[in-house]
Amino acid sequence: HVQLVESGGDLVQPGGSLRLSCKYHNSRNCMGWFRQVPGKEREGVATIGLYGVTTFADFVKGGFTISRDSATRTLLLQMDDLSSDDTAMYYCAADLVTGGDWQSIAHWRYWGQGTQVTVF
Repeated sequence: HVQLVESGGDLVQPGGSLRLSCKYHNSRNCMGWFRQVPGKEREGVATIGLYGVTTFADFVKGGFTISRDSATRTLLLQMDDLSSDDTAMYYCAADLVTGGDWQSIAHWRYWGQGTQVTVF
């Protein structure tokens, strides 16, 4: 069983930065970040594979970086130049099923509880 605990969400002004963290236990597989606003589907933001290969959603304009610190078992999402469009609850996900589509929420086995990011 994989446990995921996110933190780092906050209130920030447009153009500001935030770094989200996700502490994980027992995950040695692909991990990712998703986000969701009320009334909309949860959407993939970025993913990182076991060997560090990263993929980003098309809407990410280069201001986001995903990384993974295996020593501290922490998944990170550095977000720079934030805009109001980035306001959402951000979720950490772990263990993408083999051959799965990383942007499909049904293909991830484990989820964190979420951390709120508000840009205004």
